[in-house]
Amino acid sequence: MRPLLKVSSIETLYFDRIYALLGVSLEVHEGEIFTVLGPNGAGKTTLLKTVAGLLKDQPKKGEILFDGRRIDGWQPETIARLGIVYVPEDRGLFRELTVGENLELGLWGRRDDGVARDLDFVFGMFPILGERTGQEAETLSGGEQQMLALGRAMLRRPRLLMLDEPSLGLAPRIAKSVYEALKTISRTGTTILLVEQNARLALQVAARGAILEAGRVVLDGTARELSENADVREVYLGVGATDAPAKAWRLYRKRRRW
Repeated sequence: MRPLLKVSSIETLYFDRIYALLGVSLEVHEGEIFTVLGPNGAGKTTLLKTVAGLLKDQPKKGEILFDGRRIDGWQPETIARLGIVYVPEDRGLFRELTVGENLELGLWGRRDDGVARDLDFVFGMFPILGERTGQEAETLSGGEQQMLALGRAMLRRPRLLMLDEPSLGLAPRIAKSVYEALKTISRTGTTILLVEQNARLALQVAARGAILEAGRVVLDGTARELSENADVREVYLGVGATDAPAKAWRLYRKRRRW
């Protein structure tokens, strides 16, 4: 089966000399949730921005194919018209505008007869947005802002929804509700490329994933394979080596097998 998104050996540079991505390859299949995990500075956000065409003249090497079409080097607005929607870490809201006005921007340019149905879907998934259409976005809580960002993104009818750290700064209960919404979105057939540091949450909803460290994919597989990998469990899930004395644990650094 041909992947919806295929990234092949891409190299992305900052200032034409600092490598942020070094030969990254991955495939995302249609309808699945694929997660990219890794520490700060691993290149996760850079990967999403490179796919979205938001970094000028990047990638320097490699190919990005979407539904079989090569899109690396395209302008971001052209990529967006293909159905690739990117929700950044800061959510990208117009904070001085109201909830309703932000959602209207998600409908910009649409003339189809599915607008009302899509709005009903968003308000059904996030009822709080329907209650606060006249409230300025900047006055919403962090969780509500994330809901608004997801709702607006869905009004673009994305084929590929790319999310950067959707649980960042959210209380555990709110983060779980956002992830329940991701499962709902996935059931509509929308493909999701999810960047996260919260590996436990991400692996609960993803079908497959990859570990990105220092600009390289060091491990990939199904969510179950990653969850059961000893190194992933210790480094990203905080499980393992619990029988070591506290002092020894502070001095101990596992030699990973990647």
